[in-house]
Amino acid sequence: MTLTSQDFNYVRELVNKNSAIVLEDGKEYLVESRLAPLLRQLGASSIAELVKILKQARTSSLHTNVVEALTTNETSFFRDKSPFDALESDIIPNLIKSNELTRTLKIWSAACSSGQEAYSIALLLREKFPILADWKLTILGTDINTEILARAKGGIFTQLEVSRGLPAAYLVKYFKKIGREWQLQDSIRTQVEFKTMNLAQTWTLAEKFDVVFLRNVLIYFSNETKRQILAQLKNHLRRDGWLFLGSAETPIMLDHAYERVKMGSASCYRLVNKIGEK
Repeated sequence: MTLTSQDFNYVRELVNKNSAIVLEDGKEYLVESRLAPLLRQLGASSIAELVKILKQARTSSLHTNVVEALTTNETSFFRDKSPFDALESDIIPNLIKSNELTRTLKIWSAACSSGQEAYSIALLLREKFPILADWKLTILGTDINTEILARAKGGIFTQLEVSRGLPAAYLVKYFKKIGREWQLQDSIRTQVEFKTMNLAQTWTLAEKFDVVFLRNVLIYFSNETKRQILAQLKNHLRRDGWLFLGSAETPIMLDHAYERVKMGSASCYRLVNKIGEK
């Protein structure tokens, strides 16, 4: 199928309006490949036909389906490993000390996709920090894509997905085989709450978090949207909290409220000159 510049512009404006994700020139192939399954479901012969249907109804579930099809859902268990090493060696032990009186720990996995990152955090806490068994733990996973969040809540993964980054010992201990797939046991799944959330809009979160994973998502936004997200995040990160971004992402030059801290092979960020305040 051939994607015209007019149809490509319509689709990327729709995606940008609803998610703030920027589809740059040269991403026509991505639009074609991501929308192909949707075309088959509709019985449409081309993206031009899809665009025609979209224009007939300015708001519909089909608009949502198009946006969700074009959001990136790449993830894996313990992805990049170094942030999880930093959690285990430094961050969680220090938070256990600083939060000893409240016995609470709150962690947010933003743009969590199908849940592997949030579940990796839950598995790490369960396996390495039994002292947290009677603490009040909050592990929140959010994403704009409602369909992918439904998968995350189910905690069911393919053989390929559990083979990517998940230690074999964790697979044996915390998963059960269901046909050709694997389901995470209830005791871990109930540790994680999943909610639909558009990072580019005004947030309705009430919590302040000890750790925020916002990895590999800022790269899809304009600088203006990145600044808006980082500005909102300041209201939801505890003064001694920690922020993890993707290896190609940084708040430097976007928001001077954050400073970079090297922790082993991981880079993380905290609020400048505010350590110790709650």
